[in-house]
Amino acid sequence: DVQLQAFGGGVVQAGGSLRLSCEASGFDFDDYAIGWFRQAPGKEREAVSCISVSDGSTYYADSVKGRFTISRDNAKNTVYLQMNSLKPEDTAVYYCAADLDILTWYGNVWRSILDDYWGQGTKVTVSS
Repeated sequence: DVQLQAFGGGVVQAGGSLRLSCEASGFDFDDYAIGWFRQAPGKEREAVSCISVSDGSTYYADSVKGRFTISRDNAKNTVYLQMNSLKPEDTAVYYCAADLDILTWYGNVWRSILDDYWGQGTKVTVSS
């Protein structure tokens, strides 16, 4: 069965750091782009960051460039999102997801991702 499990959310003060993890199983990790979307209360879901597992190419939303870093550990089938210099506007539920096309993140076409290829959300709260 396809599974993506997200870990690492929490409460942090502005300027602090958190690292999210997304552990994948049940599909060929190397064939996919894996990354994160987030949804703040009352707002649309938005693409945050993604990495193509096969070639390491990455996507970052403008709002997180320079602060967030995505990486992957192929041996562990895990993708990490290191979030530094967190801001209150980063507060959201973060969802990891997998798709065959990294362009899904560029276009924020999150609705095209199959239901099975979503992890559970992990909440990030940044206090001011």
